Amino acid sequence: MWRDPVVTRYIGVRRSSEQDIWFRLLRYAGHWSLLGFGYWAVEEKSSGSFVGELGFADNKRSMEPSIQDAPELGWALVSSVHGKGYATEAVRAAVAWSDAHLSCARTVCIVHPENTASLHVAAKCGYEEFQRATYNGEPTILLERRALSQETSVRNTAGSM
Repeated sequence: MWRDPVVTRYIGVRRSSEQDIWFRLLRYAGHWSLLGFGYWAVEEKSSGSFVGELGFADNKRSMEPSIQDAPELGWALVSSVHGKGYATEAVRAAVAWSDAHLSCARTVCIVHPENTASLHVAAKCGYEEFQRATYNGEPTILLERRALSQETSVRNTAGSM
């Protein structure tokens, strides 16, 4: 997946080498061990095939404004499943998990302005633009989603019965 130029087009990474992929895997494991959150593999329900990954990270990005105060959601799917709704389903599951397990006021994500598919997914999942910025010389849109409080979650559930 990380060697597919369609997947990496807006992410700002070059095609990944085997070493890059290994280091990414170690970062993912380290996030879970040290921070209690990280990335998951995305599997297609019907086939069980790996189709991508998503999750939360603390990437220590050097950018203004700083987003280091909030877990950063990221997602990438193999190009063969783009447009099938998998990203929306996976991101919704991830934000539901964050509401239940993370004690943070918000989560953030950054999306390249030309990546309209990811901008639509983010909007459908409650992320709203709060600023435009530049990261690694590329324009980016910073989005945030306020966490649902436990009280709001209970009230919403009770109201839907």
